[in-house]
Amino acid sequence: MNLNNVEFIKSAASPKDFISGSQPSIVFAGKSNVGKSSVINRLLNRKNIARVGSSPGKTVHVNYFLIDRKAYFVDLPGYGFAKVAKTEKERWGKLMEEFFASEGLITLGVMIVDARHKPTADDVIMANWFMSSGCPFIVIANKCDKLKTSEMEPNVKVIRETLELPEEDRVILFSAEKGTGYSELLSAIMKFVK
Repeated sequence: MNLNNVEFIKSAASPKDFISGSQPSIVFAGKSNVGKSSVINRLLNRKNIARVGSSPGKTVHVNYFLIDRKAYFVDLPGYGFAKVAKTEKERWGKLMEEFFASEGLITLGVMIVDARHKPTADDVIMANWFMSSGCPFIVIANKCDKLKTSEMEPNVKVIRETLELPEEDRVILFSAEKGTGYSELLSAIMKFVK
């Protein structure tokens, strides 16, 4: 799959705009300030295909990117820290509930958490949504370049325990800044793309 062949398809603001079935969908989710767009940009070797904002919460719709006409990267709205109106947060919540309740929208879930911190209550909810979808699911512990080597394993253990991950669900230490974990994440994704 040629990761440089990327086409922005659309932003889905309501369930009728969701894309299902035609291609594998790799679905990315994470807190507003966790570096989700940076992880996607690192994977695609691009600076700003997924918008990176100076203030958290720039992704407000479900954004679809077609990769080499073989798979979609789906960028979900960030959750948690965004400084937006309560009505906007409620709209996001409803959109996410409908997304996870719909059949055939997720081939592989990629949830991004901050490697430096214990996952939040919102992270736990998102992990539960992914796990209840029944689809394969991996966790990316981003910003691992900010950790000492001695902190990495204990932090992964805390992430696993807090999210109550089954043994088969992977946690990949990742750095969007340095590229750590890039090949491991890419090979995990490629298993789901024909």
